Amino acid sequence: MTFLQPEQGPIVVEVFRQPEITPDIGVGVVLGMFSLAGVMLVAAAIGGLVVGAIFVGIRRAGEAGALPPDAKDRGLGL
Repeated sequence: MTFLQPEQGPIVVEVFRQPEITPDIGVGVVLGMFSLAGVMLVAAAIGGLVVGAIFVGIRRAGEAGALPPDAKDRGLGL
């Protein structure tokens, strides 16, 4: 029965070169990550202080133009 099957050509398997092994994360990379996180934290804190100062300034400017409350509006008025 093998004489009835057509003869097949050679099987070609392509073998690719393995990629080079990458080195582990070094101390410099870890320090760089922490320094970047620190810079971002400081920038966020400064931004928060600036925005907070703006809101406090707006509120105080609004309160400065308001009329002072009457004495009977302050407490129980007994």
